[in-house]
Amino acid sequence: MPKDTFFNLSIEKRQRIIDMAIDEFAKYSYDKVSISKIVDKAEIAKGSFYQYFEDKKDLYKYLLLNVIVEKKVNYLSHFTLKMQEESFFEVLKALYIAGINFAKDNPKLAEISDHFTKNTDDNLKKEIYDGSIPKSNALLEGLLLKGIAKGDLNPDIDIKLTAYILTSLTISIGEYFIKELKVEDDMEIMTLIDNMLLIFEKGIKNKG
Repeated sequence: MPKDTFFNLSIEKRQRIIDMAIDEFAKYSYDKVSISKIVDKAEIAKGSFYQYFEDKKDLYKYLLLNVIVEKKVNYLSHFTLKMQEESFFEVLKALYIAGINFAKDNPKLAEISDHFTKNTDDNLKKEIYDGSIPKSNALLEGLLLKGIAKGDLNPDIDIKLTAYILTSLTISIGEYFIKELKVEDDMEIMTLIDNMLLIFEKGIKNKG
């Protein structure tokens, strides 16, 4: 997390630093990002940067866990509020579609996420996921509770475990999209989402 000195800056200066960091991390993978370029574009001294952040990793984690994750959670929460009367699986599908639209609406943030998925060291990736998974779990736990209350879901399910499984599957499927399929056509993506949700809803057991 940034040091207190960063939050003591004016809103405009903080935003300029974040904007320049987003530009750099959107262009390059983590290893190739230059702090020197970021501070030059943000018009601050390199020494000042280390008064605000411990190092490049500290800035990177802040971008991913706070700037991007919080913006995305707020974006997705807006959709869940609009779908109060819909079934659990309809809301879940809407969230996945909203995630795709979020990437389209925020191409630089999508590029950062793409670099993260493809090129980030496994140890650093684990640090990031350890920080982001609880936020996803919390959102899903709320949806699961509503789904049970509406009668959409089995009331005997373990809420925390189910939310964790859904989060883990979402991460894995996201990596599958980016690394393996490289799908860009909207209709193909929707077909994949429908197939994924069919597994969530119906399971894989032959019901005969």
